[in-house]
Amino acid sequence: MVVLLFGPPGCGKGTQAAYFAERFGIPAISTGEMFRAECRAGTDLGKRACSILAAGGLVDDDIVNAMVVNRISAADCTNGFLLDGYPRTVEQAQFFANLMDQRGSTEPVVIHLDVPDDIILTRLTARRQCPQCRRIYNLIAQAPRREGFCDHDGAELVAREDDQEAVIRQRLRAYEEVTNPILAWYGASAVHRIEGGQGPQQVSADIERILNRARQLQLDLV
Repeated sequence: MVVLLFGPPGCGKGTQAAYFAERFGIPAISTGEMFRAECRAGTDLGKRACSILAAGGLVDDDIVNAMVVNRISAADCTNGFLLDGYPRTVEQAQFFANLMDQRGSTEPVVIHLDVPDDIILTRLTARRQCPQCRRIYNLIAQAPRREGFCDHDGAELVAREDDQEAVIRQRLRAYEEVTNPILAWYGASAVHRIEGGQGPQQVSADIERILNRARQLQLDLV
């Protein structure tokens, strides 16, 4: 099973990716993870990507696509995988579709977590981080035991710059500009939209119903 998981910043995508990776025994792969792995390995692709990122540039499609090919060729992807953050352009989506076709793979399950902007703003502006141990808290969902201070080392928690409302709104606009054309390319009938503003357990249950149905359809075709 191949899953493409989309959703705006703060939608809970990371939580869901981790859950379903364990639930279905497949790796959850993010573009960030791929970049870090290639950089650590010192591959040519990793060196090129790191130099571009260090200069503040955007890694071009050819490099990202090559990294995806490398990653999903690993043994842990034999039974499927979940991609978070890829594809990020229509061209990447087209490349990936051709790749899956060449590999004889089934169509990916495309899931988008729909969350209203006001909920995203509430979630992210409530986020706090320890400046020492870097632990993340949320004043609504995961508050520290002592208000304003880290449970681990007692340091005073801070709000990150990228969790300011103006920055969040800009990130949401950028996400829509990038993602809407990709979802349009897949087509409304192929994109499973989940109400991501629900509690995480209900979101998981809704996603699982879709994945179980997709898996059964794939088995029926064998």
